[in-house]
Amino acid sequence: MDTNEEQQLIQQAKEGSDEAFTALFQHYYSFLYKYLLKLSLHPDVSEDLVQETFLKGYVHLGSFQGRSKFSTWLISIASRLYLDHQKKRKREWKRNQAVTEETIRKIKWDVSTKGSEWSETLDLFSQLDPKLRTPVLLRHYYGYTYADIGMMLHIKEGTVKSRVHKGLQQIRKEWTDE
Repeated sequence: MDTNEEQQLIQQAKEGSDEAFTALFQHYYSFLYKYLLKLSLHPDVSEDLVQETFLKGYVHLGSFQGRSKFSTWLISIASRLYLDHQKKRKREWKRNQAVTEETIRKIKWDVSTKGSEWSETLDLFSQLDPKLRTPVLLRHYYGYTYADIGMMLHIKEGTVKSRVHKGLQQIRKEWTDE
């Protein structure tokens, strides 16, 4: 698409032509998707952010003044959306971390009030990433097979095996470090 054709499509889209905006969408979709995929390294996140970018672009098309390329304008929208997404993920991670720590404190207190002891193993186990902790728990406490765990968690059996191995490896490493 040459510059004149792009400018005509932008003008038509500003005047309310959905067909013109669709043409711009189709032209820039792949470009934006590849950009966002390089940023996020997650195809699903990239797909969502491309959709959000075009939605914002559609809603705010009147603010595009043509001082930069249309692709530059779309990239700036996509970049801001990606950064907002990252901030949101970080906030959610911190919130989940706080909830996990609070839950562990409560469990430790419950265990101690019942006359039991919170073992070092439980402490190390509680520090594992949930993606590792869940398969280890299902395999070594509940005795499920790797295949069963894979079906439960909707992951491949080989992934289950590697997560169990990695989880046990992390616990062993912490034991030897202490």
